Amino acid sequence: MRISPHKNHDNLNIMDDPKQTDVRFEVNEKPPISLTIGLGLQLAILCIAGVVLTPVIVIQAAGGTEEFLTWAVFAAVLISGATTILQAVRVGRIGAGYVLLMGTSGAFISVCITAIAKGGPAMLATLVIVSALFQFTLAARLSLFRRILTQTVAGTVIMLIPVSVMPILFDLFKDVPEGASLSAAPLSLLITVVVIAAIALKARGALRMWSPVIGVLAGSIVGGIYGLYDTSRIAEAAWIGIPTIGWPGLDLSFGPLFWTLLPAFVFVTFVGAIETIGDSVAIQRVSWRRQKAVDFRAVQGAVAADGLGNLLAGLIGTMPNTTYSSSISVTELTGVASRRVGVAIGVTFLVLAFLPKALASISAIPSPVAGGYLMVLLAMLFVVGMKIIVRDGVDYRKGLIAGISFWVGVGFQSEAIFPEIFADFAGGLMQNGMTSGGLTAIILSAFVEFTRRRPIRIETTLDPASLPELRVFVAKLVKRGSWGEAMVTRLETAVEETMLSLIEQKADSQSRRMLLSAHEDGSEAVLEFIASTGDANLQDQSALLTEATTEANLEQEISQRMLRHISSSVHHQSYHDTDIVTVHVKAP
Repeated sequence: MRISPHKNHDNLNIMDDPKQTDVRFEVNEKPPISLTIGLGLQLAILCIAGVVLTPVIVIQAAGGTEEFLTWAVFAAVLISGATTILQAVRVGRIGAGYVLLMGTSGAFISVCITAIAKGGPAMLATLVIVSALFQFTLAARLSLFRRILTQTVAGTVIMLIPVSVMPILFDLFKDVPEGASLSAAPLSLLITVVVIAAIALKARGALRMWSPVIGVLAGSIVGGIYGLYDTSRIAEAAWIGIPTIGWPGLDLSFGPLFWTLLPAFVFVTFVGAIETIGDSVAIQRVSWRRQKAVDFRAVQGAVAADGLGNLLAGLIGTMPNTTYSSSISVTELTGVASRRVGVAIGVTFLVLAFLPKALASISAIPSPVAGGYLMVLLAMLFVVGMKIIVRDGVDYRKGLIAGISFWVGVGFQSEAIFPEIFADFAGGLMQNGMTSGGLTAIILSAFVEFTRRRPIRIETTLDPASLPELRVFVAKLVKRGSWGEAMVTRLETAVEETMLSLIEQKADSQSRRMLLSAHEDGSEAVLEFIASTGDANLQDQSALLTEATTEANLEQEISQRMLRHISSSVHHQSYHDTDIVTVHVKAP
């Protein structure tokens, strides 16, 4: 098949930029044991406070017993450790296979307080279990939500995480004991931020990896001089111990209160899943030296592990968990993405669960120091969210969705958007910027999707024998788009080369079905191929065409070059059992 004579392809946005990134140890590589343990301890120590404090805040606000509080904290640390390991090692289809730290979810604070206050801990446990089942469904059928849970939505949610956490962060800056020196908090905060930033910006090699922990140690020393480090808490705690079993049981009455609270729990679970999707996309962006296309099988695994963690949380009687975005920032900051670090974090959590004195020494870190560390990580996380949106290709629709959603989230978080109306709506759910902004992005994405012109479709066998009927399909699309004969040639080439590339990916000769849908988007034709999954990724293959070619893959590379030549972009999403390739072809 000949190629269209159109030659000007210099400005085509084909793929994600495959340039090298500053990653010292990729996912499958093995850093030194000392570095692995050090980074694992670092992340666990700096995130354990969030894991512990969230259930403490919820249970105290809801009037729960001290026995339940102690048990819930122990169970939260235990489950956080187990699910962090699961995310790293990836068992079957559960787990991302990347360093994704798990911990108690702050998004559930409002609804959990309501559940405990009105129905008790047993009601909370039942609601968490039932809502967790939704995440398993979402993980299994994530490809069905691909048009709504887009990278634009994920990137916007990631950008709004710092917005949602900033009010808590600012409170940490000034959280010091009564009577402390006025300079204690600002000096501790300043030393922490300056040390982390200076080392991260100027140091090379292993020293850069230790910048967060060095900054926290420096800030803690300054805080200790001013009396901000609470040593009495450490002295009173036991060395080793396990709390009295305070399992609350389950409330299986399924009364009116359950059905009233369930929609709010399901929605917050959905929002948490979006955060997990965003985190699992973001961690892939910072875990490879050469940028790769997003592996949505890893995203599905991350959501499934999140769901399993929530299920276990409900069964054991504590708050739901979610991925912590700080692991993304630390991975980018240190350049160490080895999954061994994720295992080290999880093991550290499991050990800490049985060491009350160790937990006390961690929670005694001065609040201004913890706030300074979080400020650096959240600043980097905001940029990661922007990169996700930009790398997905920003047209005016995506830009509008991201812009409106972000500022809606900021407005609700700052209580600037009709607080008298939304303050009590669904337990104040909309007052969280990540929730309101994420929901806005979903609604806008759904509106764009469901109002576009209905595509034409054809289902056929993924086999060269299907090419004649596909040419008839292309002729119908060109007629509908009022394009000329040159567009027929370009589209036929795109269809043939994409189809042949999908066939090449499958090693066996098993017959596969393919659904091809197409629609017009301005001067472009958008082709979407849905087929059973293969092992390779067209997006990565096309992005790496500049690398050396062996005789064995020469024919497929020629096919990839031809596809790259006639298309303006190619995006390949690999899910379990499904490959989705979207090809944009501009009219000559």
